[in-house]
This record gives sequence, structure tokens and C-alpha cells, in this order.
Amino acid sequence: MNTKALRPGFGLNLAVGLFVAFWAIIAAFPLVWIAIMSFRVPIDAFATDPLQVIFGDVTLQRRGGISLLAIAAYILVLCCSIWLPRRHGAALAKALSFRGARSIGLLAAWLLYVLLLGAAVYWVIPAVIGAVEALISPLPVLGAFAKPLFGLTTEHYQAVWIKHGFYHQFLNSMLVTFGVVTISLSVGTLAGYALARANSNLAFWLLIAALIFRALPHSVLVTGYLPPFINSREILMPLWNWPPLAWFFHLFSEQPPTLYGQPLAVIMVLVSINQPFTIWMLRSFFQNIPAELDEAARVDGCTYFEAFWRVIMPVMWPGVITTGLFSFLLAYNDYLVTSLLLDAQSQTMVPAIAQYFNRETTTTDQIEAVAAAVSITAPLFLLVMVFQRQIVSGLTQGAVKG
Repeated sequence: MNTKALRPGFGLNLAVGLFVAFWAIIAAFPLVWIAIMSFRVPIDAFATDPLQVIFGDVTLQRRGGISLLAIAAYILVLCCSIWLPRRHGAALAKALSFRGARSIGLLAAWLLYVLLLGAAVYWVIPAVIGAVEALISPLPVLGAFAKPLFGLTTEHYQAVWIKHGFYHQFLNSMLVTFGVVTISLSVGTLAGYALARANSNLAFWLLIAALIFRALPHSVLVTGYLPPFINSREILMPLWNWPPLAWFFHLFSEQPPTLYGQPLAVIMVLVSINQPFTIWMLRSFFQNIPAELDEAARVDGCTYFEAFWRVIMPVMWPGVITTGLFSFLLAYNDYLVTSLLLDAQSQTMVPAIAQYFNRETTTTDQIEAVAAAVSITAPLFLLVMVFQRQIVSGLTQGAVKG
């Protein structure tokens, strides 16, 4: 059989390559451009001349800049930050696992990766670059690489994270995201496994109901949840006044809590929004695992739960991580639910950025909003870098049946 006849021609390959390159440029341009703007003073950031935005002449004069040597060093760090998790991430996660628990190993590897990368970017690399620039700056030719070329300032990031306390919103986002992912995956794995192994009409109609619930607009769900959350104190008051249970609830507080403005309320709503999708996705992954594995585990003496946890789940980790990533993105990027159900003290990052434009906006406020927007994309890149192999494996496992 002539395999060359099955290969696409040069014209098709060229067209596909050009289309992918064009799409990548169009998709990446906004993020790259606002990242450049966030390191410029407002005069450069909003200049009509694109070259002034790129080079930051006024920023270079007023705040200093960055040299070609430093740019090359940070590019090298970026390449290493992508290559190292791909090459050694699985081995590190396995080494950090506690009693065979891969989830603990993955979490520990991710935290270690973030700490090492942060230390390298903020302390080690600047110190090394400063020492090297001081050595080669007097040299005739190499000194040009140590001379600042692009204007750069981090004052907007310092204002966002230190002056405006953006780290509070970051911690709130992590709390909400962790709660949503943990509950969604815990319930979704059990429900998806049960529905994948069940062949009854009840399982079919449960999946249809979940699909219909997932199709509802988020605003409908928020509107339904908002009145009970606002009046939660009055709704829960009978429990605090009922003698058989009053003593127990009074151990925690004298008055019933209010759910409005609390991260728990957002977690409840986002889980209800995300759970149908999680169940459907995990069910498709479980269906790709032969039922013979369950039967073999049962023959060896495992209970149903032991067969699920000890035999099925180790095979399912790529699918769980992939589903967890989508749950993470839903909770991390949500605006409608968090903006309506959280107060200013418990606000997450995405609605907090919009507050920069709700006051009397200046060009400095706009640049700080841009710096905050660039900041919230960093955890997404780190998450994908660490779990890229599991994500690709999970997507492949979910796409191929049999």
C-alpha cells in the first residue's frame, strides 16, 4: 500500500500551517499587548505610536528599563519552566506522593514548582543579571547587551498587590476555586462512576435532567439563590430557637449566619452550575474503562468502593485532572455569581478588576487594572504547565472510545 498517497499535499500543509499561525497571532496578541502596557507609564502605554508602547521611551527615561541580556535570561527561564515540568514533573509528583496518594504528590509538586519559579524570577535571576551586567558593561561590544533598551517599571503591579491589597482577592479566589473543584470532583467521580456502570432508565433520565440544568443561564440560578441567601438568617432562626437543636447551634454562634457575602454561598452556586458538566464528562471517562476491571477486583475480594478507589481511580487520574481543570476555570473566571453574591471584603479577583473602572477612572487606574488582569493569568499558565501531560492524556482518553 502506498502511504504517500494518503499524506496531505504540500499546499494543504502550507494552508493549515498559515491558518494556525494566523490564529495563534490573533489569539495571543491581546494578552501580549496588555502585558507590555502593564510595564509602561501611562504616557507610553496609551501612546498612538506602537513603537513607543513597545520600547517605552518615557518609561526608560523616568523609571529605567531592561536590557537584551535580561530579556534573554527571562526567556531562558520561561523555556525551562515549560520543559522541566514536562520532563521531570511526573517523577517529582511520584516522589512527593504520600503512601501512594498521587493527588498529594501532584499538589506538592505544583506548590514546589510555584515557589521555585517565584524565587527564581524575583530574587535569583535579578541578582545574577545585575552581577553579569556590571561585569560586561565596560566592555566595548558586550556592553551593548547590558545597556537598558526597553523601558520597564513594576510600579503598577506593586500598587495593585501592595497598595490596593489585591492579594486579599487572590486568597478569596483560591478559597472559592478550591471549594468548587474539591466538591465537584468528589461528587462527580462517584456519580459518574455509578451512572457509567448503570444501564437503567433512571440513570438515563438523571443525565438528561443534569443536561437541562446545565443549559440554564447562570443568571436564572443566581436569581433563584439570591433571596434565600439574603434572608438566610431569618430562615435559619427556627433551628436556633428549637430546644432539641438550639444547644448544638449555639456552640458555634448565638445568631444564625447569613450566607450572603460569604464564599460558601458562591461555592454552593458554582458547584450547582458545574456539577452536571462534571458528571457528564467523568461518566464518559469511566465508560472508556472496561467493566472487567471492576469484576476482577470484586473476584479478588474488594468491595465496590475498594474496587472504585484502588483499581478504577488510578486509571482515571488523567480524566479527573482534565475535569478538574475545567472546574477550576469556571470558578476562577466567574464574574456574574461572585459579583452578585460577595461583598467587598470577600470579593474575588475578576470582579475586583472591574472596580477599577467603577470609580473616577484615570489613566493610572486603567494601567493598574491591566496589571491586575495580567496577574490573574499567571496561575492559569502555571497550572497548565504542571499538568500538561495529564491534561493531554485525559483529553485523548475522553475522545477515543474502546
